[in-house]
Amino acid sequence: MPPQDPEQARWFVDEVLPHESKLRAWIRARFPGVADVDDLVQDAYSRLLRAHASGPIANPKAFLFVTARNLALNHLRHQGYERPPGMMEMDPLSVLDDALAAPEALAQREDFQVLIEAIQSLPDRCRQVVTLRKIYGLSQKEVAARLGISEHTVEAQGAIGLRKCVEFFRRRGHGRTARP
Repeated sequence: MPPQDPEQARWFVDEVLPHESKLRAWIRARFPGVADVDDLVQDAYSRLLRAHASGPIANPKAFLFVTARNLALNHLRHQGYERPPGMMEMDPLSVLDDALAAPEALAQREDFQVLIEAIQSLPDRCRQVVTLRKIYGLSQKEVAARLGISEHTVEAQGAIGLRKCVEFFRRRGHGRTARP
């Protein structure tokens, strides 16, 4: 599913595609039971693009890897597999770009920690909706079904949650300006 919007396409090429080879290698290494890595990567891209279309994503690489992990686990679960012996839960901070210089890596980790704090500070329903929509990449319909609420409520709570997260970032001096 290629992005239709030129700005989204540029964002995808700049922020997401550079991680494709690492993502594929990571999936193959951690989930050898997944037969079709191409389908899984495309599915992760699709969810990432849907999430980006509804609002900014603080760390596209982390979002991509977490989404791919969840998709792989769901795929294996449907095949009746358990987590392979020795496979540990992924630390989201481990997917941050290790090619960054120390100051940039530290700043990125701090931003990620602030995002976690922002999400944790949300009221329960907002936190659930934002987490399911933005972190796990579920559709409004899927979130509504999972939480037993209307799609309108998912949309409203998601908007409230994102607005509160932006405010949280601004209060802590983490506001960013858009790139030219």
